[in-house]
Amino acid sequence: MLDGRTTLDLVIGFLGLLMILAALWSVLSKRLLSSVLLSGAVSLLASLVFLALGAPDVAMTEAAIGSALTTMVFLYSLSRMKVEQDAHEDGGAS
Repeated sequence: MLDGRTTLDLVIGFLGLLMILAALWSVLSKRLLSSVLLSGAVSLLASLVFLALGAPDVAMTEAAIGSALTTMVFLYSLSRMKVEQDAHEDGGAS
């Protein structure tokens, strides 16, 4: 039977494996939107690891800044790039 420490190690190992897979998927993805969302998922998984390790303040900071705010900034910049690219294509200048 598994004790509490072994179960915690398995959960942390599983979350770490998910982080690695999401990071690789993010790097190998052809679409920028997928890469941005997967990098946010890596950060969210990291916050779960911090929570499992007993650091709720670090987990909350990682979830708020790393996962939410950074992903929103990337999504905003991605949308601005598409708007400027569309305007550039419609303008026909050059």
